[in-house]
Amino acid sequence: MHIPVHISDIRGKRGPKSKPGKVGGLKSAHLAGAEWLARATDATTTGLTIKSRDLVFRPTCIRPPLTSITGFTQEHEIFKNGSTESPNGVWTNVYVDERLVKRTSHISMSSPGSIFLILQAILPYILFSSSSSVESATPNEPIPIRLTIDGGTNVFHSLSYEYASQVLFPMLRSKVGIGSIDMILHRRGWSTGRADVGSVGFDITPIRPGHNISAFSFTDRGHVSKIHVSILADTFAARTYIRDLVTKQIMRRYANIEILFPVDEDSKHSKRLYLLLVAETSNGFRLGRDWLYDEKISGDKLEKTLHRLVSKVVKDLEDELAHGGCVDEFMQDQIVVFQALAEGRTEVDGGTDRIASLHTQTARWVIETLSGPRFVGGHCHGIGLQAGDLSRKNSTGLAEAEDIEAKLSGLSVKSPTS
Repeated sequence: MHIPVHISDIRGKRGPKSKPGKVGGLKSAHLAGAEWLARATDATTTGLTIKSRDLVFRPTCIRPPLTSITGFTQEHEIFKNGSTESPNGVWTNVYVDERLVKRTSHISMSSPGSIFLILQAILPYILFSSSSSVESATPNEPIPIRLTIDGGTNVFHSLSYEYASQVLFPMLRSKVGIGSIDMILHRRGWSTGRADVGSVGFDITPIRPGHNISAFSFTDRGHVSKIHVSILADTFAARTYIRDLVTKQIMRRYANIEILFPVDEDSKHSKRLYLLLVAETSNGFRLGRDWLYDEKISGDKLEKTLHRLVSKVVKDLEDELAHGGCVDEFMQDQIVVFQALAEGRTEVDGGTDRIASLHTQTARWVIETLSGPRFVGGHCHGIGLQAGDLSRKNSTGLAEAEDIEAKLSGLSVKSPTS
């Protein structure tokens, strides 16, 4: 798995139509995720800077677990050789009574870049690079992870905290079979209104060493039984108006459906409006549509603004459900990497009468280019990666890595949809 990668023309077409590429290159969240992975894999890199459009990433090895330091009877964060900095650059080992109880890591951004963009980049590594330890309180079991990321929880054109907690993680747990991933919202981070940096903690149980993700199938959605409504606005009056209008519009389309309101929260700024609708089906699938309002908000026309917010999100969810698939447009691209890594044939029904999003097409293309699994529609036969394989270091693996590097030298990985 020590595959070197050269990525060129990064986000090359991003920007206004009149000036494509004006806002291309790596942004803060892309950079933070890539830097963390570089430290975790001891990678050498070129072009790992803000706005860089060309990146070379060469992982050399997976760092071994830290060795035991005995003699402590209370909780301590300690490092090998007693240094004040983690030897592998990403993990801090936490001991209680000489037993390793968890590993922690902290990724910090000074701006509200998307926390969940970072997470989606590093989560497969965290899940599959797990190792057990004789120092652990539960030997032969994966060591629990506490990851903290500072950045944006509600960011334009990115997964929100609400979507992750109500769609992404429930689907990964119940439908993909990934173990415990729990979130703790320390504070919100916004890209709209006054820019604020937030923080989210993730408690992750990696896949048990030597195990993998079993084949899964997303078919037979079932009927919509509930709709969850999450509202963020700065006044009680605005939230009440949204709640009443959402209820009216949903009941007009879906009679006798149960409507729940898991989030009704003060956004603490008049320019921050957010609405998420999640349809939960009788077979346990969840599909969501949302909008972090990004148009001009005028105080004297607030009711018109709120009506537009509600009408758009309700219509988007209605259109999403009409396709009949088991995943929404955004979940479809999040699931691609897990299809590729699973054991055996997976199937994800994305619905009829529509093509996969550019994000999904790009994710599939990258996987086919680098690791071999082929996608035919929503079908894929995964490689069956076992947890711990990433840290395997033997002569065969090194030879394979050297052969891959020789083949890829000079190869520029450039997506046709960038």
